[in-house]
Amino acid sequence: MVRGVSGMQYVCRYDSPLGPMLLAAEGDWLTGAWFEGQKYFGRTLAAGRAEGDAPVLTLARRWLEVYFSGREPDFAVPLRPSGTPFQQEVWAALREIPYGQTTTYGAIARQMAARRGLPRLAAQAVGGAVGRNPICILVPCHRVLGADGSLTGYAGGVERKRRLLEMESPLRPCGPQLQ
Repeated sequence: MVRGVSGMQYVCRYDSPLGPMLLAAEGDWLTGAWFEGQKYFGRTLAAGRAEGDAPVLTLARRWLEVYFSGREPDFAVPLRPSGTPFQQEVWAALREIPYGQTTTYGAIARQMAARRGLPRLAAQAVGGAVGRNPICILVPCHRVLGADGSLTGYAGGVERKRRLLEMESPLRPCGPQLQ
């Protein structure tokens, strides 16, 4: 097994029930998880990356196995997504959304505006940051809905978003039928 060292990025494939994924790690941190072909796929990948394994990639694959078995993982994977300070703040808000629950872009914008002492923050700005999340599923951007409860704006595709939400809450149908 190749061990990740700071500065070296390792990638591996993961065959999820929703399609192939690419996982990336640097040192002890997961830095990327994308469905192949999704919007912004591999945006944060290093040019000198190597196919291989690292303990955090093994942990991430185990986390995804538990998740895709229909259970909430009871352990954490160390995450280090690369982005602007604003994106980091949005992604931190995403990690606060409980398993099986959803929120809206507007609700996140209001929460962030209140924390900053601002009268408002544009939901579109939040949406832009959500869409550029480099660690899908583990940073649960799929749990964010449009103001009317619609399934909008998932870089991995709306059908994947629907299936992820239905997997987390099998008793709640997702999508237009809720409107």
